Amino acid sequence: MKRTALILAISAACAACGKTHSDNAVQPPASTEGNAPQPAPINPESIKPGEPGGLPDDRTPLEEPKGPIDPKSAEGAGQVVQLFGGLLEQRKFADAYRLWSDNGRSSGMTEAQFIAAYAKYSEIHSEVGRPGDSEGAAGSIHIDVPIRLYGKTTSGDPFNMVGTVTVRRVNDVPGSTEEQRRWHITKSDLAARP
Repeated sequence: MKRTALILAISAACAACGKTHSDNAVQPPASTEGNAPQPAPINPESIKPGEPGGLPDDRTPLEEPKGPIDPKSAEGAGQVVQLFGGLLEQRKFADAYRLWSDNGRSSGMTEAQFIAAYAKYSEIHSEVGRPGDSEGAAGSIHIDVPIRLYGKTTSGDPFNMVGTVTVRRVNDVPGSTEEQRRWHITKSDLAARP
């Protein structure tokens, strides 16, 4: 039971966004010449769903599950993304890396590069939206899950990144392994948002 929970947890930390380079951090406003008013600094914590820089507002929040969640369902895919965000918040970057397919390699980064990309944030918070519809392709299923990461950089500047994480699993086809039938992150399009 503990092993299954750990595997689900690691599976969830999925999609360590291949776009977490320093250009994704929201930069402070550039100074303007003269006495022109400066824009107010962005407070990522105040952004609500449906507002610019927030998750989509789908007006139909997920209901709390009334029993166990099928790990093969869309909700199971969403749990992997929630785990991913939670691991980033806890600064367990190596565990988050392993939620990606191919034990992290599908992130497009080595584990050291992945850790360095997230280590530049002193504070990370995550919000996960409703998983999209599942789509099938060549014996596998993939689902896009909206995610938002925000907080502060190590220099104290706020950052806000919004996008989707794509999770994938192999269908229950003959010859597939238990590991292949679990949700893994395959890509992310997180990008800085004002």
